[in-house]
Amino acid sequence: MKDKRSMIIRTTKNEDIPALQDVLDRTGLFPGDVLPGMAADFLADEESPDLWLTCEAEGRAIGFCYAVPEEMAEGAWNMLAIAVLPSKQGGGCGGVLLRHLEAKLKERGQRILIADTSGTDAFARTRSFYLKNGYAEEARIRDFWATGDDKVVFWKSLG
Repeated sequence: MKDKRSMIIRTTKNEDIPALQDVLDRTGLFPGDVLPGMAADFLADEESPDLWLTCEAEGRAIGFCYAVPEEMAEGAWNMLAIAVLPSKQGGGCGGVLLRHLEAKLKERGQRILIADTSGTDAFARTRSFYLKNGYAEEARIRDFWATGDDKVVFWKSLG
């Protein structure tokens, strides 16, 4: 994928699920078999407040992001997942997905977006991705995911 302009960012559709399950299985973010259940409400309800965006290149889904409004918070959203097919990582899909998500949230008048990740060495590239895209490390909760695996919370103002 040499040209970011060849990427299309659009709302996730039912027919994307098998390709996105493959993305998850290859990245190891979480098991792909949980994806249909995660996306079911969004795909079945046009009024769902959640946002699912897919990055398509060369006619196939190669990445996605998923965000939800934070309960009991005004204008705060949490991006629960962002993943790109490993063979396409570094080609701009993740950044383009993030910018589209932020733009959609701004259009809705939302204030902030947070993203949680791991503090382990295996997630150093992920943390670098957030910093590169204007997010600040806002919090670190020791031993959250498991002993020795901190939860790192990144924050960005949408204003």
